[in-house]
Amino acid sequence: MVTYSTRGTCSKQIIFDIDEERRVHNVKFIGGCSGNLQGIGRLVEGKTADEIVALLEGIRCKQNTSCPDQLAQALKPYTAGAAKAEAKK
Repeated sequence: MVTYSTRGTCSKQIIFDIDEERRVHNVKFIGGCSGNLQGIGRLVEGKTADEIVALLEGIRCKQNTSCPDQLAQALKPYTAGAAKAEAKK
């Protein structure tokens, strides 16, 4: 289980599981608009971190970010691009 503290949004944290194939499961937002955030959690269930980042990164609400954008930020360390950068070190 991963816990990510959000910045600039009504939600305060995002909790999720990620498997060895970088597929995301059990996304839960703490705080924020419950119905909308439950919907996002269901829509991203089983998608890869790369797919979710591509879909949600850059969505803006308050303070130049949003709950979906914060989920994308939380998942960036688990994307293929991050794995390649880490392998080069």
